[in-house]
Amino acid sequence: VQLQASGGGLVQAGGSLRLSCAASGRAFSTYLIGWFRQAPGKERTFVAAVSWRADRTYYGDSVKGRFTVSRDNAQNMVFLRMNSLRPEDTAVYFCAAYARPLFSDNYWKDNEYETWGQGTQLTVSS
Repeated sequence: VQLQASGGGLVQAGGSLRLSCAASGRAFSTYLIGWFRQAPGKERTFVAAVSWRADRTYYGDSVKGRFTVSRDNAQNMVFLRMNSLRPEDTAVYFCAAYARPLFSDNYWKDNEYETWGQGTQLTVSS
């Protein structure tokens, strides 16, 4: 699986944006896909993840109730809808594919993901 994230930009606080993650590879539909973010000078942190059948979603505490992760396996796409954006959401956002197909036990750990997209910058102004 290869991934490419897009859709970042500059948004005012309280606004919304949708990030996209385009995947290539026939096995895409068997992998958990996660979103992580990294702010300047900070560690990369878990944002959200969606299971291979999209029947389970997971969220980091700071984005619960504001962000929604989804996927379209027919289009090899994963989305991250972000509402009520805050300045502290400013970061580079990455999508990543879990290392093992049909597996999701440690979805919040970035070292469990094998394939990463190049990242897309989100800046939220106050």
